[in-house]
Amino acid sequence: MRYRRAHVPGACYFFTVNVLDRNSTLLTDHIDVLKGSIRHVKQRHPFRIDAMVVLPEHLHAMWTLPDGDADFSNRWRLIKSAFSRALRKDEHSVASRQSKGERGIWQRRFWEHVIRDEDDFANHVDYIHFNPVKHGHVNRPVDWPYSSIHKYIQEGVIGREWACVDDFDGVGFGERE
Repeated sequence: MRYRRAHVPGACYFFTVNVLDRNSTLLTDHIDVLKGSIRHVKQRHPFRIDAMVVLPEHLHAMWTLPDGDADFSNRWRLIKSAFSRALRKDEHSVASRQSKGERGIWQRRFWEHVIRDEDDFANHVDYIHFNPVKHGHVNRPVDWPYSSIHKYIQEGVIGREWACVDDFDGVGFGERE
């Protein structure tokens, strides 16, 4: 069965990518390996990272692909492969993965969404930057080190106190009202 994905050349996409063990801290424990894997793939298969956050067991990213290019799946495959190859082989792997030569690091699939317009773009950037708070890792988005929020602050797009209120419930950041 072929997995159906939206392929819009040159589009901006939002992604959620998970490791297999949702209780792990693999991505933040090996953040330099992940960054290197992304950098390596970006050099060979260019794309722009519009926003990104890396949490211990999953990440969210927004990429804009070059005109005429919609091959985000290959880029994710290469990033996951490079990251996996750089790690010591000590994870548990089930027989079905072993028979396909797969390691037990990543979930096989990822989730993508084509960004429709400026509002959709802004909402997904906000969701990405607020995600560490949503998952209870920090109380303020600015306190999470593995987030593009720091670039947005440095460029003056948002202030350091963005979404930093004591009784904030997350409504408006991807949560249902």
